[in-house]
Amino acid sequence: MAIANYVPGHNPDPGAHAMRGTVEVRCGGGFRQQAISPRKSCLNRAVHGAASLTFHRDRELVPLRDRLLTSMDPTQPPARLILKDEPLDGHRPMKVRVVGAGFSGIYLGIRIPQRLRNVDLRIYEKNEDVGGTWWVNRYPGCACDIPSHSYQYSFNPNPDWSALYAPQKEICTYLQATARKYGVMRFVKLSHMVESCKWDDGAKKWLLSIRRVDTGEAFEDDADVLVLAKGILSDPAWPNIPGLKRFKGEAMHSALWKEDYDFGQKRVGVIGNGSSAIQIVPSLQKIEGTRVLCFARSKTWITNPFGDSTMLRLGLDPTKFGFSPEQRQEFVDNPDKLFELRKAVELDGNTIHAMSFRDSDLQRMAVEMFGTAMKERLAKKPEIAEFLLPSFGIGCRRNTPGPGYLEALVEDNVEFITDPIDKVTETGVVLQSGRDVPLDALVCATGFNASAPPPFPVYGKSGLPLQARFTPYPEAYLSMAVDSFPNMFLMLGPNSAIGSGSLTIMLETEGDYIVKCIRKLQKEDYATMTARPERVADWSAYCDEYFKKTVYTDRCNSWYRSQGGRGERITGLWPGSTLHAVEALRAPRWEDFEWESRDGEGANRLRWLGNGWSVTHTPKDGKEDEFGGDPAWYIEPMFVSIPPEERPEEDPEFKMRPFSH
Repeated sequence: MAIANYVPGHNPDPGAHAMRGTVEVRCGGGFRQQAISPRKSCLNRAVHGAASLTFHRDRELVPLRDRLLTSMDPTQPPARLILKDEPLDGHRPMKVRVVGAGFSGIYLGIRIPQRLRNVDLRIYEKNEDVGGTWWVNRYPGCACDIPSHSYQYSFNPNPDWSALYAPQKEICTYLQATARKYGVMRFVKLSHMVESCKWDDGAKKWLLSIRRVDTGEAFEDDADVLVLAKGILSDPAWPNIPGLKRFKGEAMHSALWKEDYDFGQKRVGVIGNGSSAIQIVPSLQKIEGTRVLCFARSKTWITNPFGDSTMLRLGLDPTKFGFSPEQRQEFVDNPDKLFELRKAVELDGNTIHAMSFRDSDLQRMAVEMFGTAMKERLAKKPEIAEFLLPSFGIGCRRNTPGPGYLEALVEDNVEFITDPIDKVTETGVVLQSGRDVPLDALVCATGFNASAPPPFPVYGKSGLPLQARFTPYPEAYLSMAVDSFPNMFLMLGPNSAIGSGSLTIMLETEGDYIVKCIRKLQKEDYATMTARPERVADWSAYCDEYFKKTVYTDRCNSWYRSQGGRGERITGLWPGSTLHAVEALRAPRWEDFEWESRDGEGANRLRWLGNGWSVTHTPKDGKEDEFGGDPAWYIEPMFVSIPPEERPEEDPEFKMRPFSH
């Protein structure tokens, strides 16, 4: 039996959250008994004027009994609460493990040590150096297909890009230099292959199995938080063509390029006409004595290079994609000039969002303009334009500017083949028409398994494989969190790529969101946070509804779609613009997660408030004149937001960006 004092007007529901019970109300010398449901009826109605009450537990347990045993008086703290003898902002130690050291992993390697404390951070990278997809992809012509000055970290602009579309080697060098500039390499374990990740619900930790690629040594590690930062374009997708392994010539995937192979005087087949192929073909076409046979499977738009209008606006020649040494030096000497270019590039990317909508004027104008341009560039072989020009909207497949691709297709040493491949033989391919095409080399420019789970097993609660959770299609709350997978986050997971705008701002925003989540776990003594299943379902429903009015759901094969590009769901793209994503992820909705406290179910949930001290004025190492921070930090100029006089609403900051935080 539990005795509780009823205080009229203060605790109208002293049995809050208890199950159905029996209440005895003492009224003078006698009492009456009444069965009630504390969730549905306030006790003050049941105990009209009573001085005290007795609460009997029936057959059902009282889940929060540990909080209710001592007193129902809200003015009294629970008797068993023991203050946590630490400052409010004491930062409990946590272990964070990141898988992948490309753009995303490097970003976390910068922001986690900058914004958090007492975090044991380790970043596992399977390759010999950082750089992710830009370390792996080394095919000829490999380059960024969006302007370089947008494809970089916002805080580390590079004035020395050699071209509007930076080549692979420059991007990889930039990432490696950034990692070393900001001290990321102290956290990175190179040539370390993660082979499995498994959630231990008893310990509330992730258990990782790791193997050193160079020595074969295997070992275990554990983490409070796991971040999968493998990227979108990291798992090569080979074509499903019978006999591929029988080929005795040189076969390679664009992401597994054999740099020592000599293509001179060779017959080279290239399967695919997507983003990789349109860069490979012009490079191979220029090699002396090479004959290139392009096996095209899909219709596609080959758009004008992104940034044309930007170059014109800045007085630069849009047909010359390189920057002269003098121009690059001006960007070094004149930061304002560099900022002007960066600003123009970002504006261009963010103001074409309307083109993604099927019935927009911008979409109609683009179809007419790019269709005309493709026909003009393919005038020597109009049958290629007839095959390539699609009926679906621009953007249904990833827009591919492809400088030089269409021009290469009309050269004499290039053959454009639309007859599907039936099988691969030891010496070449056989087409469905029966034609035998002999080849010396076969290049599979067939892309990646985008939005797929990592190439190693990941097991969540109750041993649920992530592969099974991502069947029939991958889904994650706001692209980052998966139900049944506590304390696990995805960088550039399902529905996180951008149809227009800056991808790097997207990944920075996701990284900032993850840092906020780690901070909450750390500060408020939560053992776990897990996306609620109903919120994941809500997110998927939102995505499905949003994409109905866009060109992304037109009939085309694209890595944006589920089931290897042939499914009905859009699983690659964020449902909105880059700026929409930045605003949506600015402040996490904590109510969309399930939480487990480290102190147990019955504990006071505000115990994390600590001992009443802040680190900023706690004596450091016992010295009374040294503190853990600045006890008067809040008046430092960097922390003071000064409103405009008379009209605070005219603050220029909030005229440029949204009001919400």
